[in-house]
Order: sequence, then C-alpha cells, then structure tokens
Amino acid sequence: MTRFSRLKVACTVGLSVGLGGMHAAQAQYVGQMSTIVVDAKSGAVLSQQDPDLRRYPASLTKLMTLYLTFKAVRTGQVTLDQVMPVSAHAASMEPSKLGLRPGSHLTVEQGVLALVTKSANDAACALGEFLGGGDETRFAAMMTREAGRLGMYDTVFRNASGLPNPEQMTSARDLAVLARHLIVDYGEYYHYFAVPGFYFHGRTVPNHDPMLGAYPGADGLKTGYTDEAGHNLVTSAVRDNVRLIGVVMGAPSNNRRNKMMADLLDQSFQAEGVAPVARPVTRPLLLARASSHAVATHHGIQGLRLASARLHGGGADQVAEAPAIPASFTRFRRGHATTTATAHARVHLVGMGHVAHTTHVHAKARS
Repeated sequence: MTRFSRLKVACTVGLSVGLGGMHAAQAQYVGQMSTIVVDAKSGAVLSQQDPDLRRYPASLTKLMTLYLTFKAVRTGQVTLDQVMPVSAHAASMEPSKLGLRPGSHLTVEQGVLALVTKSANDAACALGEFLGGGDETRFAAMMTREAGRLGMYDTVFRNASGLPNPEQMTSARDLAVLARHLIVDYGEYYHYFAVPGFYFHGRTVPNHDPMLGAYPGADGLKTGYTDEAGHNLVTSAVRDNVRLIGVVMGAPSNNRRNKMMADLLDQSFQAEGVAPVARPVTRPLLLARASSHAVATHHGIQGLRLASARLHGGGADQVAEAPAIPASFTRFRRGHATTTATAHARVHLVGMGHVAHTTHVHAKARS
C-alpha cells in the first residue's frame, strides 16, 4: 500500500468516526501477523511482512502517551516531579494497573515508569487526563493529531492506555515510525525503557519486557496484549553502533511473538553486517531505595543525578529476569561508585555489580 493509499484510508476512517463511528473499520487479521524491522538511524526498512494491515495496538498505544509526555517535559509544560491527581475514571481502568485510588496522586515520572514497566492502565489514563486538561478524550485527539504529524497515516487513538476500542487502530509500520521518533526526538528520556523495575509505595514493580536481558543489545520499548489485538511487541536493540527497531503484531502467543522478534532482529543485524552475539546469562538484580525516594541515575541533557541508597526493608527485593544494564548507566561496586560523570554517592546496596535504575517515589503519593 502506498503512502497516498494509507492516507486515503486514514481520512476515510476519520470521516466514518466523525459521523458517529457507524462504519468503524475492523483491525483484525486472525492468524496473520504483521512485522517490520527498520534501521533507527536511516529509517530504512530491512524486513517486512504485511506492515500496513490496520490492527488494534493494545498497550503499544502507551508509546504515544509517553511521546507526548516527553514532549511536554521538554517544552516545560510539565516537570517530571510534578504531582498529578488520580480521577475516579483513571482509577477505574481495567488491569494491568497500579491500583491507584481516586483522589490519590502520583508524579509524572512515576507515571512514566508505571507505563514502561507494568504497562499500568490507570497511570496511563492519569497521564492522559493531566496532559489533556482533565479530559482523556481530548488527550486522545492530541495523540491522533501527533500521529498525523509524524506520518503515522494508519493510526487513530481513542484513549491513552490501549484498552479495547474498535476505533483505535494502527499498523506495524506506524509503530516503527513512532518508536524511531521516540529514540531520535527524545533520546534523553529513552533510558526509562530499560529500567528493570521501580519502587512504588514499598513494593517492587518489575519491567514486563521479555526482551530485556534475554536478547543481546535490547534496551526497550513496549509489549501489548488484548484478546482482540493478540500479542504485540516493539523492540529496539543496538550492536556495534547499529540500532534496529522491530515490530511484531498479532502473534498467537508470547513465546511465538518473542521468538519472531529475536529471529527478525538476528536476520536484520546479519544483513547490516553485524556478527551474531550469544544470548546473555540472566542474573538477579537488586533494586535500591533511598530513605525518602528511590535512586535514579539519569544520563542525557539533564545530567547525572545520584542519591544515597539503602536496601529496601533490610532485605533484597529481586527481579527474576534482570535485564543487562547498558554501559552508559552508572555501575556500582561495593564501597565505591564508578560513573560516566563526576559524582559521588554512599552506596549500601550492590546486586551483581549493578544498582537499579529507578527514580523518584514521593512518600506523599498514595495508591
């Protein structure tokens, strides 16, 4: 399908929705997967199979929610430590969720972490309402306009989370475009996708992305699943300064989806002249928490922030499948810290040579 054809289809769907959604297109291709792999630097397509079929994005929707969040932070519209209210509507979202209560609060950064780790629908809705002036529907319209600006011609959004809506559709090609823009446009925030987990109100929220730590070089982005959408995945991986972005949609199972993604990335890396790499051995990772908030190591234009850490509850909170921490992240050894920037911190927790890349969790925010 040509770009003009996709634009024509998108306009047609937009018209039908505008007339009340009576003829909302269906995005289901039972038993048929859509895939695409692109070079993140050039945007060149290295592999594709039915990438323009219109499908339900499920939680891959949250990539656009995050894109607009990063945009709002960059432009100064909001700050990462700004507190957001949780409405009854946001709290009512179906799982996966943090279990936020109406009238409670969380920070923008907590919302970001909740989306990239647990894919929390209540946090996604709270972010959408916050950025949309209190209205998730208004935010969804912002998402659709941004999709059009980025050239995502097959995409329409109706909510911030990806919970089922027959009018909310996208394609594998469009999601590759979005993932590439996340990396290129807001690279200083991309590190969030690689966090192994974060602490929220005294509990560990682990990252659900199965490619982290299991596929060499993988460092984000997002999983997604509903009965209607099937098993979806967007992954970026980098080897030898070559970064690829892969999208798999409509897989019949997580295992099939993950294997398909690994095979496609392997083939594309080989086509780019990158030698194969053995899969790493996963090791336990201990998550650190400071007395009042978790430890964060932030690289990018905002610099590096470090804080003293202590072991949560005097014990070890452990993630079963710990992802490999990118080399750019701070690595801690017992008794001292080795960083890529001038910084010091008293570190009381060491887990296999790594301290968790987590972020601020304010005590006043209650779920």
